[in-house]
Amino acid sequence: MPKSWLQEHKRDYYYKKAKEENYRSRAAYKLFQAVKKYHFIRKNYVVVDLGAAPGGWIQAARKLVGKKGFVLGVDVRDIEPFPEQNVKTLTADIRDEDIVEQILDNIPRKADAVISDVSPNISGVWEVDHARQIDLAQQSLRIAINVLKPHGNFFVKVFQGDMLRDFVEKVKRCFIVVRVIKPKASRAKSSEMFVLGLNFNHQR
Repeated sequence: MPKSWLQEHKRDYYYKKAKEENYRSRAAYKLFQAVKKYHFIRKNYVVVDLGAAPGGWIQAARKLVGKKGFVLGVDVRDIEPFPEQNVKTLTADIRDEDIVEQILDNIPRKADAVISDVSPNISGVWEVDHARQIDLAQQSLRIAINVLKPHGNFFVKVFQGDMLRDFVEKVKRCFIVVRVIKPKASRAKSSEMFVLGLNFNHQR
């Protein structure tokens, strides 16, 4: 890592805040901010968190759903276990053919919300990284369609670029309300955005 990047990272407000409040990543605040505005995770929800390592979103979701909710974190990397009984982790690739079955086998009922912070390995070639991110978002959408209960919600990371519009149109075919948002905790110079789908229309 370049030294200048590390210095900027350590000065970052949300990075420091995560350290102070014992969240595993600054990404927790992106989820908190988005939920505060759009209310797509509530008490007692079942939440599936894709690309969950190291666990910042799991921690945030667990706080939002409370003790009677449930959170399943999925990632290709092992996630350090959580002590809470209503948090479970699954080491798996969202591109696996049987990923939907794996998820359904590990949650108590169909999900109220699917959230995805999955990212590709960044190559530095913009067109490649954008295409890879959109592909992962498509995989996340496929999973959401299959594991969400009727009227459930979907929140997924994307990168800005020419493929984003088509992806948003696909989300609109599945959810009644769709928004493209950038939480305050996302770095200003980052191309990262999030697509939010509210009220899954399971009959479409």
